[in-house]
Order: sequence, then C-alpha cells, then structure tokens
Amino acid sequence: MATKQRAASKTRVPFERYGLTDGQLVAIFRTMLLQRMLENRGFQLNRQGKIPFASASEGHEAVQAGAAMAFERGKDILVPYYRDLGLALGIGVTPYEVLLSLFARAADHSAGRQFPHHYASRRLGLHTISSVIAAQLPHAVGAAYALKQSGDGGRAVLTTFGDGATSEGEWHESLNFAAVHRLPVVFLCENNEWAISTPLDKQMGQPDIYKRAEGYGIPGIVVDGMDALTCYSAVRDALARARSGGGPSLVEAKCYRFLAHTTDDDDRAYRSREEVANRRKDDPVPRFEQLLLEYSILEGQDVEALKRGVLEEINEATDRAEAMPYPSPSHLYDGVCADRGEPWLG
Repeated sequence: MATKQRAASKTRVPFERYGLTDGQLVAIFRTMLLQRMLENRGFQLNRQGKIPFASASEGHEAVQAGAAMAFERGKDILVPYYRDLGLALGIGVTPYEVLLSLFARAADHSAGRQFPHHYASRRLGLHTISSVIAAQLPHAVGAAYALKQSGDGGRAVLTTFGDGATSEGEWHESLNFAAVHRLPVVFLCENNEWAISTPLDKQMGQPDIYKRAEGYGIPGIVVDGMDALTCYSAVRDALARARSGGGPSLVEAKCYRFLAHTTDDDDRAYRSREEVANRRKDDPVPRFEQLLLEYSILEGQDVEALKRGVLEEINEATDRAEAMPYPSPSHLYDGVCADRGEPWLG
C-alpha cells in the first residue's frame, strides 16, 4: 500500500496531523472502515434471522478511531459502553471476536452468555460492557482509584458514554468522586444528540455537556466528533494529563447517530428522514477518506484495496464464527455457582 509521505504542494495548506505518521493515519481510517462494515454486517445478519440483535454506531467512527489511537495498549484500561464497536476494534478486538459475541457461540469470551456487543478482553485491558446506562462509570472510577492506590503510575482509565448517561446519578457521582480524589481517568462523552429516542432539549437545559466539568473542578473540552484527528488530540492530551497525575478530564465529542438505536428500534418514530439525510453531509468516513486522498497519503487504488481487504476479513470472520458450536446446556452454571449446584435445590 502506498503510504509514503509526500510534500504538500505550495497551493495546499498543510493539515494538522498532531504528530501522527502516514501509517497511523491509515490505521485510523482502517478502523473507521472496519467499524462501518462490521456494523452493517450485524444489521444484515439480524435481518436474515441469524442473530437476535445488533446495536448501531454509524456516525461515531471518527471519535472512536481517534480515541483508540490515543489509547496505550498494555497500559491503559478501557471501560466502554455498548455503542463502542470502533473503539474496541481500534484497541485490538478482532472481527472474529465481535462475531462470536453476535452469534453467541461457545468460543465467545463469555461462552455465549453475554448480550451481543458486550465483549471484553483481559489481554487488551477492556472491561466487559454493561447495557445499564452509566453503570460502567463507577467501575471505571474504581479502576482508576485502584491504579492510584497501588502507585501504578503512568497508566490511565478511558471510559465512554452517550449524552443520555449524563442524566443518570452514576454519572454525577463518578465525576465527583474522581475529581475529589484526582483520579487518572478520562470521561469521554460521545454526544450523538439522541438518548435512544429523547432529544437533547428534552433531557437537559444546558446542551453543552463539557461545561459541567467546571462544577466538579476538572477540565472540560468540546471537539468535533466527526473529525478523527481533533478527537485523537483531545483524548491523547487528557490521557497524558491523567497518567502524569493531573487528575480527571471531561471530553465531549459532538457526533450523530445515523441509524436507529438498535435493530429493535424504528427511529422514524422520533426523527425525520430529512434530518438524518441532512446530517449525512458530515459523515466522518468519507470525510477522512477525502483528507487522505487530498494530501496523497493514499491513492484511489489504495483506498479500494483497503476496503476490499476489510470486507474479506469480515466475510472470513463471519463464516468462521457462524460455523462454531453453541454452548452446551451442561455448562449453564459454569462460572455462576461455586459448586455447579442448582441453586433452587438448596
């Protein structure tokens, strides 16, 4: 793949790459493509009746790929929410692992017990995902507190959530506790303007979530969630501050969810097709692709080859995961009851 750097022409203004190499920029783009295509595969499998459920993150690709590039594998801890497919992929979760979760196969990390898209990885520092809105935030703060208490410096926790989570008590309690104890944690809000079906103006009087940081005495910053590079820069700086003992930060990335909340949702009940079509003009995937083409970081044939390669990887992972066996009923209580006894027998 042609990724060698080329000097910008005299008539073209250099773009801010925040120290990223061409290879890292291409890696961000690949994560965005992988998220977009793998999510589409989930919706396809659901409509074919092969999986019961899939969630949507289309429109979140830039913030998640940028944040993933800022995450330090082997050091940082990620405590995500259920819409973070791209972030999970960006830190090293494979399409095969995601599809094992969707198909609920025995080889899945939870042996098919967890809800779809609720993957985890001790190897990658990825906490298991919870469907309960904002429930992951006290866990993230607890992990950050453990890092501080153990003197395990140079590490930080990155936790994510949607705008709807900021209306939950756990959100406020977590920010307050982290601020009081100056914990190494970054709170990243992926504000897509819809708390499932509730618009911003129906759930909060102040729509700029980052401004709430001042009330807790911590830094707050807002970025364009459709711009992968500014998202990378903001999360990178916040994580660096946390790792160095500077305490927590709140980063708000304003993005948009293009699809329904999940495969069980019909978003036509609460927003118009015209609104969604208008917001499609800001789609972060073609926007980033155009940047790479404009500055000759990739050529047209490179982009097409990359897309083909991602699709082939997803196709192979789909076939492989679907062919795996379901969990055996004999293992129903493994990891649930200490002695494998049936709890109702006493």
